[in-house]
Amino acid sequence: MKIYPFAALPLAFVCLLGATTAAAQSAPSATSTPTPTPLERAVATTIPSVPKVSGVQVSKQENLEPGKGWPSPVDDEMKHTFVLADVLEYRPARDGGDFRWDIEGWHGGDFNRLWFKSEGERDTALKANYDIDFQMLYGRFVKKYYDFQVGVRVETQSFRGANVTRAHAVIGIEGLIPYRYEFETALFLSHQGDVSGRVSFTRDYLLTQRWILQGRVEVNAAAQQAERFTTGRGLNNIEAGLRLRYEIRRKLGPYVGISYDRSFFRTADLVRQDGGDPKQLRFVAGVRVWR
Repeated sequence: MKIYPFAALPLAFVCLLGATTAAAQSAPSATSTPTPTPLERAVATTIPSVPKVSGVQVSKQENLEPGKGWPSPVDDEMKHTFVLADVLEYRPARDGGDFRWDIEGWHGGDFNRLWFKSEGERDTALKANYDIDFQMLYGRFVKKYYDFQVGVRVETQSFRGANVTRAHAVIGIEGLIPYRYEFETALFLSHQGDVSGRVSFTRDYLLTQRWILQGRVEVNAAAQQAERFTTGRGLNNIEAGLRLRYEIRRKLGPYVGISYDRSFFRTADLVRQDGGDPKQLRFVAGVRVWR
């Protein structure tokens, strides 16, 4: 019997449909749950089930408390120590010159710190005049870039061949104001009731990555006259300086510069009586170091 090609199409379609049905019946269902292995059963008993909320898979964690002995995820309570000798220099002069320093540092965390500060000068001449003060302060972070400070200050200096000393209570603020000016302001109250104050500003100008020009201004004033400490009433003195340093390393930078110190009013008279000059323009050479 002769079979035409188009007549064989229905027969081929029936054979193909039968083969597909047999394969589907022999294969496992996609929606059926496979039998878990022993390892999968052990993991399932230790990991909690993950619930679904409105069709969204949500992670479920039973306990978020850190384990015993775990370190803090943020080191906001770690203690650090910082020391900066911003001014450590020699100032030559016709009568022998002197050494001058301005050092400060702190130990503590991000919010509470114990500060120390020392500033002064000492002649290299035979008379060896000196003027030294030391501060011990508690500092508290109060606002972005600012520390509130309170503590004590001891001031000692030579006066007509003798040593004079007085103690002060201190309250002040130190920080960084806009345009990267570092400032320090302090109010002093001595044990004898004398009130004085100090304000200083410092600014670093980066000429290159290693050459830095620092501008520095310090102003001192007092409410009462204290002749033994060469202090008159009102504006006492203003010191301004420019120091150019080369940072061999970030923590070490020798420098050279100039410093101008001018005393005013009654303070200038007391300086003259003590044999000094109320106006001094000095060449300086020193090193700035921190750790």
